[in-house]
Amino acid sequence: MSTATQNYEACIEACNACLADCLACVEGMLGKQSSNACPKCCLECAAICQACVEAMAVKAEHVGEFCQLCAKICDWCAEQCDAHDHDHCQNCAASCRKCAEACRSVAS
Repeated sequence: MSTATQNYEACIEACNACLADCLACVEGMLGKQSSNACPKCCLECAAICQACVEAMAVKAEHVGEFCQLCAKICDWCAEQCDAHDHDHCQNCAASCRKCAEACRSVAS
């Protein structure tokens, strides 16, 4: 298995986990007040994670650019969610950081 294939597999796994954790965070924030972009950031993050998975699955021409944008949005979402003490926010922030790292690996 090539390094690129291994990177794709690890990134797809991280993106899928991040997508699920972001959606869980959105659900967890229902009815709660937020002083920042959480849970809006989670919706954007989930969307780019899904797009990134699809781009890698078809070995898209611009997969690196998808992954760069995904890492940027994941970093933003991690910062927003990390500001909250809720377990779902902390889980989301950790998942976003892992996804951003995996996306940077593919993008480089």
